[in-house]
Amino acid sequence: MMISTPVSATINHLLAREAWARNELVRHAGKIAHFDGGLTAVRLKVAADGMVQAAPAAEAANVTIRVKMSDLPLIMQNHERAFSYVQIEGDADFANTISRLSQSLRWEAEDDLARLIGDIPATRVVAGVKAAVEAAKSTQQKLAENVAEYLLDEQPVLVRPQAVADFSDEVSKLRDDVERLAKRLEKLTLNGR
Repeated sequence: MMISTPVSATINHLLAREAWARNELVRHAGKIAHFDGGLTAVRLKVAADGMVQAAPAAEAANVTIRVKMSDLPLIMQNHERAFSYVQIEGDADFANTISRLSQSLRWEAEDDLARLIGDIPATRVVAGVKAAVEAAKSTQQKLAENVAEYLLDEQPVLVRPQAVADFSDEVSKLRDDVERLAKRLEKLTLNGR
């Protein structure tokens, strides 16, 4: 499934605000990047002005960037290392430029929202959304800790690593004691004859 048009519109929205990024892409005008995510694919062509547009399927890609769907959560967590999770084929300089832009271009929601509702409401909305996201993360963390505590202490389904280590030490000590006892018994039976 190709979704190039909405993606190109989103990227162009970001590029429109960043002349330096368009200047980076101008060096690659006419080149096509193919992003393959398994279930979806995006083909973008760099225009002469540094913006991007949907690329025809008939034209060969200069660079192909493949990513596994299973790696997307890792990429979302660590944008700086995103390109370490992908497979790249083709024009290395073009791929390098894409990597730099993917790390540097950021959507400034507050600026876009300010055009619609004004500066102060936009600032408050963005701050509210950030607070809600942080609260959700905190709640998720607390829930995970509570479930772990329940499964460790209240309804022992899981075992703490220290308890496993202590049990292993006790088993080793018991094995050594049994071996010593067996040797003593063997000595006693040999001496008793």
